[in-house]
Formats: sequence, C-alpha cells, structure tokens
Amino acid sequence: MASRLSVIDGLKVLASQTIVLHHLASYGPIADAAHTLSPELFGWLFGYGRMAVQIFLVAGGFLAARSLAPACMLIESSLIDLFTRRYIRLAVPLMAAVVVAVLTACLARGIMVDDAIPAAPGLFQFLAHLFLLHDLLGVPALSAGVWYVAIDFQLYSLTILLLWIARRAARSMAWTQCFGMAALSALAVSSLFFFNRDAAWDVAAPYHFAAYSMGMFCFWLTRKRELPVFWICVVVLAALASLTVDFRLRLAVALAVAFVIGIYVRTGLFAGLFAGTWVKRLSRESYSLFLVHFPVCLLVNAVFARVGGDSSVPVLLALLIAWALSMALASVFHRKVEARSDHVLSWLGSLGLRPGRPIPLSQTGG
Repeated sequence: MASRLSVIDGLKVLASQTIVLHHLASYGPIADAAHTLSPELFGWLFGYGRMAVQIFLVAGGFLAARSLAPACMLIESSLIDLFTRRYIRLAVPLMAAVVVAVLTACLARGIMVDDAIPAAPGLFQFLAHLFLLHDLLGVPALSAGVWYVAIDFQLYSLTILLLWIARRAARSMAWTQCFGMAALSALAVSSLFFFNRDAAWDVAAPYHFAAYSMGMFCFWLTRKRELPVFWICVVVLAALASLTVDFRLRLAVALAVAFVIGIYVRTGLFAGLFAGTWVKRLSRESYSLFLVHFPVCLLVNAVFARVGGDSSVPVLLALLIAWALSMALASVFHRKVEARSDHVLSWLGSLGLRPGRPIPLSQTGG
C-alpha cells in the first residue's frame, strides 16, 4: 500500500507548483506583464490556480486519518502531545518563513510601490502569526498562503478533539468508532450544506472541513479488502446533493481528488508514474516551497520593476528565475529549517512532553 500512496506525493507536487504559478500570475509587475503576454493562460492561473489548495485539504485529511485514527478511533490519548507536535511542525518553519518575508518586503519597498508588498509588522501582528490567529483576528497576512497553515492546524485540532471526545465518551471500541464517525460525519454534512456556503466562515475550519473530511473518508472507505459500497454511495450522494443545492467548483475539485486517491490506493493504477525519487523529494519540500516562494517572487518582482522591459523575453526570464529560485530556496529551507523542527520536539521531550512518532505534514505546504 505504501507504494500506491505515491499518488499523494504526485498530487502534492502538482498542487505546490500550481500555487507558485498562481501567485506569479496574481502579484506584482511580472503578473501584469504576463497577463499582457498570454491573457488566456495567466487569466486561468489567476482565476483557478487557487483550486490546488483543495488537493492539500483532501491529502491532509487522508494522511490525518491514516496517522491518527486508522480504524476510525484515535490511537493516542494525550491531546496536549498531539496539539503540541502539530503546532511545532507547522509553526517553526512558518515563523522562519515569515521573518524571510518581512525582510524581503523591506527590500522590495525600497525598490517599488505595489499593493502586494505587506506593510512593516507590529508586535501584535507578529504574535498573531505566531499563534496562527491572524485571520481570525482580522490581522493582515505577512505572506501569501500563511492562511492555509492556520486552517491546517484548526482542521487537525478539530479532528483530534472530536475523536478524543468519542474515545472518552464510549465504553467499547465499537462505540468509540461509532461515536467518532458520527461526530465527524455531522460536521462534514454541516460544512457541505451550511459553513462552506457562507464566505464569512472561510477563515475557520468548519468552512474547509467538507474537503478535509473527503480525504479522511477516502482513507477509511478504501482501507479494507472489501469495499463498503453502501457507505461509499452515502458519502458520494451527500457531496453531490450539496453541489446540487449550491454548486461550488472547489468542492467538485475536492471530490474528484478524493476519487483519484481512492482509485490509485485500491488499484495501484499508474502508481509507477509517481514512484520516482524526484517526486518524493519535491513532495517532502512542498511545504517549504509553499512557505518561501512568495518572498522570492516579491523580490524578483522588485528587480523586474526596476530593470524589466516591454518585450516578452524579460517577462519569461523573470518567471523562470522566480520559479527556479523558489525551488532552490525551498530545498535549502526544508533541510535547514523544516526538517529540524524535530529538534524542537526532542527538546520538548526532554522537558517532559512525549513527542512520540512524527505526524506527517498535511501540505506542503499547504
């Protein structure tokens, strides 16, 4: 089964690359010039590139179910340990990336004037990012994409909280599984038919739980040898009914991604396409790429604003440089920062926290 999960690596690579291109098509003078050069392509990237986030949500739900509750029951009882491990693995790289973003924005402000450049942060804004509360508090983001890190932590925390309550409330394994599945299903249905239809909720986990739960149910419904066809139909019909009531492309994409993952996990169809070492490497670095590409793009935009010309050559060159530098920095950032968050967990373990086994990152970023 592990080799068949390479499809998730492939999807994370696709999503992270799409997000980079989406931001290149959305911010700064490079985006303006690129839209002039190819309105259809960059118009599509600007309008629909953000749908790649649905891949992260579904993959994140799948991996959370696999690591936390492979049998629909939480396998660890300590909420504090689970929360702390997840927070450290997300927040340590995030705050390092925020520092890079703040310094890059300072340089960019001295070269160009653009709405994409965040203002110099105050202490409250920095603390809001540190505790992953910036969107909930209405604080402007210091880098593109940091909203997703907060959402990932909310989704993860909400999931383990519901599973923990089910574990404490039930007196047998069967009832624990039943209560946990019922709680998650109720929230998923609420998200499908209510929260996800109200844009005011897009800063909170219930809005995104519909897509996240598709990943979790995808894991639980495909892990057994004999497929539970009835329950698969129930999940699919609930999603389709929600789309019939109010069609949302993002949820249609999430449902399609869940189908793709489920088919690949069950059949191994074309699994070899994603089994290359380069796919695994880029997948491991996807969260770092998600975090650091915007500061790089901002700096390249600033240089382009100063020296760029009107022909297509400088535009294409700027796009290529921004992409290549983002990939290079992501590789370094993964090795020097993200991968070393385990050191923080080890240090916390020496203070009495039981770090346990690492929990996989949902994204890639992201």
